[in-house]
Amino acid sequence: MKKGFLSILQKDGVSYLLPFILVTSCFALWGFANDITNPMVKAFSKIFRMSVTDGALVQVAFYGGYFCMAFPAAMFIRKYSYKSGIMMGLALYAIGAFLFFPAKMTGSYYPFLLAYFILTCGLSFLETSSNPYILSMGDEATATRRLNLAQSFNPIGSLCGMYVAMNFIQNKLNPMSTEERALLPDTEFEALKDSDLGILIGPYLVIGLVIVAILVLFLVTKMPKNSDESTSIDFIPTLKRIFKRKHYREGVIAQFFYVGAQIMCWTFIIQYGSRYFMSTGMDEKSAEVLSQQYNIVAMVIFCCSRFICTWFLKYVNPGNLLQILAVVAMVFTAGVIGFQNIMGLYCLVGVSACMSLMFPTIYGIALERMGDDAKFGAAGLIMAILGGSVLPPLQASIIDQQELFGMPAVNVSFILPFICFCVVAVYGYRVYKHKFSE
Repeated sequence: MKKGFLSILQKDGVSYLLPFILVTSCFALWGFANDITNPMVKAFSKIFRMSVTDGALVQVAFYGGYFCMAFPAAMFIRKYSYKSGIMMGLALYAIGAFLFFPAKMTGSYYPFLLAYFILTCGLSFLETSSNPYILSMGDEATATRRLNLAQSFNPIGSLCGMYVAMNFIQNKLNPMSTEERALLPDTEFEALKDSDLGILIGPYLVIGLVIVAILVLFLVTKMPKNSDESTSIDFIPTLKRIFKRKHYREGVIAQFFYVGAQIMCWTFIIQYGSRYFMSTGMDEKSAEVLSQQYNIVAMVIFCCSRFICTWFLKYVNPGNLLQILAVVAMVFTAGVIGFQNIMGLYCLVGVSACMSLMFPTIYGIALERMGDDAKFGAAGLIMAILGGSVLPPLQASIIDQQELFGMPAVNVSFILPFICFCVVAVYGYRVYKHKFSE
């Protein structure tokens, strides 16, 4: 097993073990940012007395940063290096985290959106740099396995983000319900809002300090430079070249819908669970905390499934495994829509087991045989993370309807993830059956 692990981190007799470990740490860092943010949709909605749709602007700002910065990041990396891209990403990540303090001082919602946007511009640099860098750290035949292994550490960071969100933010916010806050006089509401925002920003300031320390570590560590790296930037010709590849072009589309499904399932599990638990007589705060615990269980399952699916890739074609998991995810999502009891929540937790493989596998398949063009190809796949910005507000607007077709609107809203998994299943099938002629 050890020999097998080391063999996927070698190329031409050179070991990439240490660079792999350092770069893989970044996967946990953006996992933390992603999953401390998902519960903030509900938290900001409560703190600022907003609708779910307005609260979902957090996701618009968060994943909008990925979209806007992906190609600038690719051009920066092409001109300089993967290491420079990672360091720029860490710097923007830290700046965005520290901006939570002045945002809190304004007492307004929109400066927080700006802080999230800048933070995720940094994450865009990190992902655009780290994913293709991992792919290059060994033979191309083992690239997808290598990326799945590195991505296995992403949910570890996600678990930490969820834990911090639950124990250091949600549990410490004032337990007053949204309806009770709406009845408060303005002066009392402002005092309560200021107190809650003081709690909310604390973890972001701490992670900012951690990121600065890791940035210093990268600064003083010598990282290898790929021998095929080119500093020329032929932007338009490169785009034309990479988008001629069907497996890449359709991979970008599949990634857009997958990320949208992932963010919807993890963001609105709190709304879904809260509706059920409150229907049994539980108060709002307890329902939210219990729902977040289910979210953590979902992430643990996601993490374990990632390692298991990475092992399966030794024996199963990536496209085939991708389509199987997408179909099973569709079945679970149908249960989320149809059940109006605890079984629906169980199905929603089960979806995470199916999602574990999808992002890195789509990513690895799409970038096959792209060589140095992978730097720009990676940017297109990171831009596809825009699905996490576009689709959650659509789901939130459905949830705000309260009831549709005689069913809770939150149940009906999961038709959107169902459609997304259909798209992923089709991509997996086409990759497995047709192998896309170039």
